[in-house]
Amino acid sequence: MKNSNTDDDIIQAFKAIANGQSIRKASLDYGIPRATLQDRINGHISHRNASEPQQKLARIQEEHLTKWVLLQESLGLSPTHTQIRDFAQRLPPLRGGDSTLGKRWMRNFLKINSILKTKKQFRIDSVCVNNATTDVIRPWFRKLDIPDIRVIKPSNRWNMDEASIMEEQGVNGLVVGSINRRFIQKKQSGSKAWTSFIERISATGQSLSPLVIFKGKSVQQQWFPTTLDTFKDWQFTATENGWTSDNTALEWLEKVFIPSTMPSRTSITYSGWS
Repeated sequence: MKNSNTDDDIIQAFKAIANGQSIRKASLDYGIPRATLQDRINGHISHRNASEPQQKLARIQEEHLTKWVLLQESLGLSPTHTQIRDFAQRLPPLRGGDSTLGKRWMRNFLKINSILKTKKQFRIDSVCVNNATTDVIRPWFRKLDIPDIRVIKPSNRWNMDEASIMEEQGVNGLVVGSINRRFIQKKQSGSKAWTSFIERISATGQSLSPLVIFKGKSVQQQWFPTTLDTFKDWQFTATENGWTSDNTALEWLEKVFIPSTMPSRTSITYSGWS
């Protein structure tokens, strides 16, 4: 039997009972405790409806808010806790007066609306989303199926990519969405990046140190913590816009890639070219 039920389940169970089905059979068919059905038949209201007068938002408002969160997720714009709270704060309060939400409102909202959960969000550039189609990708893989590429060991086949950290944003964050998806990809424009980095990973999953590209005329000491032990193998450079240029790509080859892969025969894939 289900551990939870919705009003739709109860309504369907009531319809079945009205059509002659026993309470016991309806309880089993719809996963609703028999005592719950008996209480509703006797005129008792649900715990949630009973507690609604103590809530800041009406039940229908929370339902619409839940639908909005799911819609935003489907559009690749899953909201954060702060965004949901700000949205809810703008809704008219249930009984008028102060609309300020309590410190535990978000936790209680997610507990009541169990279809939602907090999960990890991974940002992905809109160019990748819009161009990663089967028709585009399949011909590209055929380019790798040539003798000169096949003889290269998978451990020596490298993918090089440029990633960015957006202004005033972390790389990945926590957002709210459907419980049916483990994580969320968020489509974003690549035009606001202020710090980029060239990273690489092999076909066997081995990653090597990146080249970090700051926006500026030169790398400044004040950008770094006092101790650089965590970043001792990293390389740093600067460009006017914080993006990769021909010069930074050459710098990456000379300072990072070639020294760490010699003397093996390797291949590099970058933006669809090998």
